[in-house]
Amino acid sequence: MISHKLFHHLNYSAQMKRLSTWIAFATFLFLLNTTTCVEYEVKRTLIQFLAQVSGKDGQQNSTLLWKQDADPCNGPWQGVHCDPQNMSIKKLLLDNLNFSGTLDLAMLCNLQPLAASLTYLTLDGNKISGVIASEVGNCKQLTRLHLSGNQLAGHLPSSLAMLNNLKRLDISNNQFSGYLPDLPRISGLSVFLAHNNYLGGTIPAFEFSNFDQFNVSFNNFHGHIPNVHGYFSAESFLGNPELCGDPLPKNCSDQHMPITEAPTSEKPKGASKEQILMYSGYAALGVIIVLFVVLKLCRRKKGEKKVEALNNRVGGGGGGVEKPRNVSSEYKSEVSRSEFSVPSESGVVSQSLVVLSSHAAMELRLEELLGAPAELIGRGKNGSLYKVMLDNGIMVVVKRIKDWTISSHDFKQRMRILSQAKHPHVLPPLAFYCSRQEKLLVYEYQQNGSLFKLLHGSTKALDWSSRLGIAATIAEALAFLHQEVGHHGIVHGNLKSSNILLNKNMEACISECGIMDMDDQRGSPSGTSTDAGALDILKGDVYGFGVIVLELLTGKLVKGNGIDLTDWVQSVVREEWTGEVFDKSLISEYASEERMVNLLQVAIRCINPSPQARPTMNQVALMVNTIKEEEEKSLIYENNTKNPNATLALLFLELEQHKTHTHIKNKENETQDKFFPPLVVTVLIGNATHMAMPPTPATTLTVCQLACLSFSGVGSTQIDPF
Repeated sequence: MISHKLFHHLNYSAQMKRLSTWIAFATFLFLLNTTTCVEYEVKRTLIQFLAQVSGKDGQQNSTLLWKQDADPCNGPWQGVHCDPQNMSIKKLLLDNLNFSGTLDLAMLCNLQPLAASLTYLTLDGNKISGVIASEVGNCKQLTRLHLSGNQLAGHLPSSLAMLNNLKRLDISNNQFSGYLPDLPRISGLSVFLAHNNYLGGTIPAFEFSNFDQFNVSFNNFHGHIPNVHGYFSAESFLGNPELCGDPLPKNCSDQHMPITEAPTSEKPKGASKEQILMYSGYAALGVIIVLFVVLKLCRRKKGEKKVEALNNRVGGGGGGVEKPRNVSSEYKSEVSRSEFSVPSESGVVSQSLVVLSSHAAMELRLEELLGAPAELIGRGKNGSLYKVMLDNGIMVVVKRIKDWTISSHDFKQRMRILSQAKHPHVLPPLAFYCSRQEKLLVYEYQQNGSLFKLLHGSTKALDWSSRLGIAATIAEALAFLHQEVGHHGIVHGNLKSSNILLNKNMEACISECGIMDMDDQRGSPSGTSTDAGALDILKGDVYGFGVIVLELLTGKLVKGNGIDLTDWVQSVVREEWTGEVFDKSLISEYASEERMVNLLQVAIRCINPSPQARPTMNQVALMVNTIKEEEEKSLIYENNTKNPNATLALLFLELEQHKTHTHIKNKENETQDKFFPPLVVTVLIGNATHMAMPPTPATTLTVCQLACLSFSGVGSTQIDPF
């Protein structure tokens, strides 16, 4: 009986085991079949897209070797580039192939695997017709969309503005009409070319400082050109008869500004039931919008009154907002009220403006900041920048950061750490505001602008000594930051020439430290996709510094996060044409090519593709300062025939760089261990005999004493050189 039960039990176990095996095998076959189906669908869609866009009924498929039985990634498919890690389609590069079909972006962007992976789509220089389908908004990973030199027409879909990763959009030399969508909302857009079309309406308020290329010439735009801040010339706006304002010579006050109306077709003789319903819906929507705006204004007014009452309670009745002083009416007409707002949970404006600087404590209040005249001066990928004039005439800069997922506690802790890291060339925040929706940072306004504008927006070229000094200053300040706050996981994260500001003494200062989300750094050219921790994050700043040094040496604009510039420099250096790298203005002033090459080598080490191979900022600062010291010594050598005391200055410069047991007594009667090499004494005495003017007796005596000490080997004699 027991044997019979045991037999049934073993038989049942064997059956269950076989069943589990079959289930696992069936699951594997299902997944394999699913993957195969997806790959098949992607290939089928690509082949259909090519047949339609080429206009050659599939003949082009065989020319480009796009075949169903071949793998797009491992096969011979021309113009298709894949991600080597997951073998997904990344780029379709189909330029200048004489295509004459129609464009159907919906075909590509409606297929989820393609829409989720495609980053480049270029079809320049063909004869393609059709329109840009609204489904293009599904291809959210697109960074480049190039459609220039075709016969495309129609309106640009509003969904273009949903491509948040888009960097380059080229629709030039087509037949597009209508209005531009809300492209300024794409904060990372750096190239927009739309010249030679039939586009109309007004030009949106782009932040032109973010653009490397911008051209809307030869269209039908009208109205006032947004402030370009000198970044682009009239060539970018020519050929628009109704366009006016800087940089065009046509003054807007000289013409009647047309009212912007959407182009309409011929007025219909009668309205259908569907049209009546549609217009009724529009009217109802308009009423709702008006009511919403009125409600918001009422709530804001109510909030301001509550804030004022709170001020009176806290400040004893004397904390009310004063009337603006020293603000001219001309200035007020050129700026708007603050565009940043700080809604709190209760709908009342919060009072939590945290002041970090003692000298600003009596001058900064949140409600005054919100009510002051503000001018938008910059917009980047991590927020907008406003210039704000306070009631007392003091100018500050407010950085507005939206949708940063950092917690309020971590943000406040970060701001306090940064405020305590004091360095003369690091611009600290004066105050900050923090809410769930957005953060505000207040900085001192630097009237001399940025290094970017000094290099690319000034008619006067920056000389070599100034560029080297700026590089040394930035390196020292960044090394200080890494040493003081790097162990807290705080780095700059977005180092570029537009974030290097010039103070009243024209000295470089690093601004906007520590306000970059580190998740945005990983995987970028400056960062890394590994999990090596804080060291790799610090090396992202080293990369940014290297790009700035290349910008200083070449005088060229940085494009594509510095990749274009670094690739060009490295290719030139590989060909041993190093002299071609440097800014022609540096060559014309006969700057030391040896020291420029040395600085270039430092920059190349900083932009090494491997973060682990890059030097630390302490090492970089030491290398750059060594080059700067060599430059200073060279200048003193060159000037020693003009100034009889220059030799003594060089002597003490040498003393600062070498150590031995010779004691030199300084002005404070403190003795220091210094070294003075005999060879330098020989050179100095030789140079002194050729001076145009005789040295002073004190200079001669000191040099002779040091020479005697150096040659005799005496190590403890005290000399007072003054």
